[in-house]
Amino acid sequence: MPTDRILLNKGIKRFAWALPAFFVGPSIIHFAFINKLQPVFYLILLVGIAICVAAIILVFLGLKLIMKSLFND
Repeated sequence: MPTDRILLNKGIKRFAWALPAFFVGPSIIHFAFINKLQPVFYLILLVGIAICVAAIILVFLGLKLIMKSLFND
């Protein structure tokens, strides 16, 4: 049962995209809460939450691809 390297590379790339999002998302959320009096508070907060959700989705999709490449579903 050989490993499908193309799917493995795709999964690792998704993990690589998710890694910076795990740091950028909470930083943007923290920045939004520091500047609560600014008129764009909700917009910045929404962008931070969207980046965090995207990071979680990318990790699950990457893990799914890696598992598919290893176990040949």
